[in-house]
Amino acid sequence: MFANVTLSLMGGFVTTVQLFCMTLVFALPLGLLISFGSMSRITPLRALIKIIVWIVRGTPLMLQIIIIYYGPALVWGIKLPRFSAALLSFVINYACYFSEIFRGGIQGIPSGQYEAGQVLGMTKSQIFFKVTLLQVIKRVIPPMGNEFINLVKDTALARTIAVYEVLWAGEKFVKNPGIIWPLFYTAVFYLLFSGILTLLFGWIEKKMDYFK
Repeated sequence: MFANVTLSLMGGFVTTVQLFCMTLVFALPLGLLISFGSMSRITPLRALIKIIVWIVRGTPLMLQIIIIYYGPALVWGIKLPRFSAALLSFVINYACYFSEIFRGGIQGIPSGQYEAGQVLGMTKSQIFFKVTLLQVIKRVIPPMGNEFINLVKDTALARTIAVYEVLWAGEKFVKNPGIIWPLFYTAVFYLLFSGILTLLFGWIEKKMDYFK
């Protein structure tokens, strides 16, 4: 029984890891772009971005998953694959959260550093990549670590639209044959994943200590 449960959980865990990694691949650069839009000097664009971020951050992720999965089918007759719908939901949701973290990190850099770069004849792109970016990374590491760990746990919401992830794999043993311990075993997978991320971000923070 233990071997069967382990194999089943491993199958679901693969989907969980795929959803986690692919969300980060798309959400991180999208979040950076959204943060630039929220700081744009073009007022209509800035207002539109802020409204979208407010809506996404102010509504449950589960609701967004349901809307993205069922919405296109009901409105346009286009049915998205379950995994793709879950992935799109996570990307949009976390990109909005990441955008606020990026925005806070960028705006937290003293304006004197921009001015010093301009005095030295540096372009805006040179100032951003050579002066600002590494400091922004240092500032956003702790909140990003929290969001990454939240994402590990939030992947369980994919089961809302029947994506076979690790929690669903564990829950099916509660229904048949009616045993509870696989759920506790499922928690071990989440704890190990979160623990690895915690150690990784702790290591990254130490590497960035030279900005103190």
